[in-house]
Amino acid sequence: MNGSRDEKGNTRIMEKTLEDLARRRETSAGVFVLLLVIYIIAAIIVSRAAGSGEIVMFGSNPIPMYAIAGVFSAVSNMCLILMVVFCGKAGFITSVILIMIQLPVIVGGIFVLHRYSSIPGIFGIFLTVIAVVFIYRDRIKEKEYLKHIREQATRDVLTGLPNGFASTELARDIIRRGRPFAAVTIDINGFKNINDTMGFDKGNRVLTEIASRFKSIADQSLAGTLDFVSRINGDEFSLIIQDIESEEEAVNTIKQYEAALTEKIHIDGYDFLVNASFGYALYPDDSEDIDPLFSYSVAAMKEIKRINSGEHILRFTPDLLKTRNLLVVDNKIREAIEKDMVGFYLQPQFDMSHRLRGFEALARMKDADGNFVNPEEFIPSAERMGLIDSLDLTVYRKAMAFFGDLLRRSDADIVLCINVSVKHLMKTDFVEEIKGLIEECGVPADRLEIEITESVMIESVEKASGRLNALKDMGIGIAIDDFGTGYSSLSYLNSIPSDILKIDKSFIDIMNTGDSSKKYVEAIISLAHVMDYRVIAEGVEEQAQLETLKSIDCDYIQGFLWGRPLSKEAAEELVLGKQDTPVS
Repeated sequence: MNGSRDEKGNTRIMEKTLEDLARRRETSAGVFVLLLVIYIIAAIIVSRAAGSGEIVMFGSNPIPMYAIAGVFSAVSNMCLILMVVFCGKAGFITSVILIMIQLPVIVGGIFVLHRYSSIPGIFGIFLTVIAVVFIYRDRIKEKEYLKHIREQATRDVLTGLPNGFASTELARDIIRRGRPFAAVTIDINGFKNINDTMGFDKGNRVLTEIASRFKSIADQSLAGTLDFVSRINGDEFSLIIQDIESEEEAVNTIKQYEAALTEKIHIDGYDFLVNASFGYALYPDDSEDIDPLFSYSVAAMKEIKRINSGEHILRFTPDLLKTRNLLVVDNKIREAIEKDMVGFYLQPQFDMSHRLRGFEALARMKDADGNFVNPEEFIPSAERMGLIDSLDLTVYRKAMAFFGDLLRRSDADIVLCINVSVKHLMKTDFVEEIKGLIEECGVPADRLEIEITESVMIESVEKASGRLNALKDMGIGIAIDDFGTGYSSLSYLNSIPSDILKIDKSFIDIMNTGDSSKKYVEAIISLAHVMDYRVIAEGVEEQAQLETLKSIDCDYIQGFLWGRPLSKEAAEELVLGKQDTPVS
């Protein structure tokens, strides 16, 4: 690490950059010198011509020299005015000084040397003073206004941090100077749940607190590097780490910002524990151009977010571009729907004695080469393209047709769970679609379960409840998926006509890491039982997790420990042949 770095400069890196961006480009010193030279020449000519009684010929017309003096007096006054216009404060001070020198000379010439031809010059001087003062006053107001406008253009209103424009301009300047730096994109994980459950006001206050923590690190140079942090949009921040000497130094700095989120955020009696995903790219190693560099950091951030592991920091690698080509994914979705390459897998659910409860239908899609496309890619793309309804209906129809046939060929007491997106649920004809599929596929309504997320209810409790009540009246079960990821989730349970709570995998992963984590899961299960809900734990992958869930009276589990997602052939074999044996 460079020990010669100016630490005081580090603490003001953000403010200095914003000042540089907001500073109006002043006219060069050359213009100031030129105007000053012209003024001096004009003043000398005025001084000599004003006291001369000579006549000069202009063509065949005689012109007295004092008339020429008036012309050059106007030129000198114009130079004073132009100094203020072009050179700001320096021009104004210089003009005032020159006027203070010029005025006594003219007055003395009138009263001492009796140069009465200079009397108009006095009026010219007074008019020049008025013009200079008013122009400078207006220029100050204009400069303050432009500074205010530029401040708005370079700062985020909510957090007070610089915005994306300021970050980009700084990066351009660093690239022009050829200095190494790291471009980091930061996304707050699960922030949508805060807005959905607690409202935008508390969400904004959480963002403000996060911004304050980030700014404190940058201002105080806690990481030992020159850092510039900005808010890009929503819950996304950007970090520029300057003058790094190695990738390790960049990573150590990023870890400082990651650690800033470990302490809970307290707002109005609520505790918020957040973390973030950090993607970074290095200049010039990863790219020498600014646009790809920022795009690469975003790609790395999205990838580490998608992986959803214990690690939250990832550097860009070229392989990430293969999974981030949205156009390719979009084309694959259209082709898969047109050519009937959308299908399903079934993930089994078991009770605690290892008896099969049923299956959750999971969407699967293949490309033209027969390779599976990652659901983390094609589902968000389908939502963005407005094709999620078509994709969902294809999965529903195929899974329910298979399940109806399976029920007719067995006496298994099992259910089929299908996931419903918020957009699909809110469709006017959604209930009619499900009715039609039940009749078409021969699946009894009481063997079907609709899975929704908490955010569905929070988005429109009244409208969603109406849809779900209609389904429940038909005998269809309702499950709340990913339960526990939101805030104040329990306050919505009385409004939801549901039967099942599914505890999110993230809580099962940490359940055995501490007593408080275990008690949190236990509290959800206990309260659910009091309210007459049954509970499914998602993502159970370890025997120790299973034993803990048994000890705190969980009803069902779903996860790789007892059952990975199965093809319909494997699911059929499980139901018809080996219903009570583990699935690997």
